[in-house]
Amino acid sequence: ISKKKEKAVLHKPIRNVAELLTEIESFHPHLHLCCLLTFGCLLRPHQEVRLLTWGDFNEACTHIALSGQRNKSGRNRIVPIPEYVRPFLKSDGYNQKDNIFTGTDRPYNSDYFKTLWSRFKAQSSLLEPEQTLYSFRHTGAIQVFRQTGSIHALQTVMGHSNMQVTLGYLRGLEVPHISQSQMPQLRIS
Repeated sequence: ISKKKEKAVLHKPIRNVAELLTEIESFHPHLHLCCLLTFGCLLRPHQEVRLLTWGDFNEACTHIALSGQRNKSGRNRIVPIPEYVRPFLKSDGYNQKDNIFTGTDRPYNSDYFKTLWSRFKAQSSLLEPEQTLYSFRHTGAIQVFRQTGSIHALQTVMGHSNMQVTLGYLRGLEVPHISQSQMPQLRIS
């Protein structure tokens, strides 16, 4: 029996990321760091962020390196860490194998951020309907695409296995691929 094709889900972009992050920071520091890494590094929250160890960061905390076994595309992935994320990365006294959230060699369970997000969502005054934890990744992707105009750059930074995945991602975000000025013109005299 073949599966039915799933309908695309639109994760609503976040209009004021800084304001929402401030609200999340006062709610829970782990959820805040997860959202920062999801937005700023375009990492997937429930796997890539949750499983991060201090050994995934370079010494200066300027890049994260994930092997292909640790991400969805199966390819090695190196992403820069924006300056606004670095102050929240405190690795003092931790082992390279320690998880950045637990401080031990064992990460939290796979529902950890899902549970925190549900609790945050119930008390948030800023979240809009259809905004999810993944909305941070989607909002970051929109910004990268608008700044670079490059689907290839977006594919690389998102860690997508091929261009079709990236194009589908942009369609799901309802990002226009063409401007009005690029559409056929008609001059009426």
